[in-house]
Amino acid sequence: MAFASRAGCPLCGIVANESGESNNVLWRDDMFTAYRETANPVSSTAHIIIAFNLHVPSIYTLSSSDLPLLVNLRNIATRLLKDLTPNSTPPIRIGFITPPFKDTKIPVTDHLHAHAYVEPADRLGWWRGVAFSAVAWYAIDDLIAEIRESVSNNRVKSGYENRRHAPIDDVPGAGARQGTADGTDTTPPSVAATEADIESGAPSPVIPSSSSPQ
Repeated sequence: MAFASRAGCPLCGIVANESGESNNVLWRDDMFTAYRETANPVSSTAHIIIAFNLHVPSIYTLSSSDLPLLVNLRNIATRLLKDLTPNSTPPIRIGFITPPFKDTKIPVTDHLHAHAYVEPADRLGWWRGVAFSAVAWYAIDDLIAEIRESVSNNRVKSGYENRRHAPIDDVPGAGARQGTADGTDTTPPSVAATEADIESGAPSPVIPSSSSPQ
C-alpha cells in the first residue's frame, strides 16, 4: 500500500489510536486525524495538529487532484478552532512547515501534517518561531491558490486581495482535474481521495466535533 503507516512514527501512532494523544483527538475521518496540541502549543488559546492518515511524506507529494483534500483540511481546522473559541472570532493561521525546517517541539518531518492555531502565538519562542515564520511557513490558502493557478488560467493567488472570497473557492474541487484540448483526462492520482471524494470535496467523519466542518 502506498504511504503505509511506519513503525515508530508518532503521528502514525496517533492516527492508529495507539498514542497518549488519543484523548485529545477532536476529529477523525477517512483522510485526517486532528488533535489538540496540549504539551507544546504555540498558542495558549488553541493549537491543533491535523495529520494525514496516510504516511504522506510532504506537501510536494500532493498534486492538483488533492485540492479537495486541502480544502477539507482547511474547513476542518477552521471549524475546530471556532468550536474551541465559541464566544469570539480571533484571527487564525493554518498551514504547513516546509522542509528542511521543522517544529523543534514536534519534530516530525516525514509525515505530512498541518498546524492550525489561534493568534497570537504567545507561547512560540524565537527559535521555534523560525519554523512558523515566512522562511518556512506555507499557508494553506497560498498552497491551494498556487496549485489552482498552476493548472488553470484563474489568477486565484495574484488576482484577489482576499483569496478566501474568490469565486473559485466556492467549489472545493476547482482545479482538481487536468486534461488536454481533445478531452483526454491527464489528472494525476490523488494520495488518498476516491473519485467521489474528488467530485464532492466532503469528509466522512468517524469522530466528529460538536459541529461538522463541512
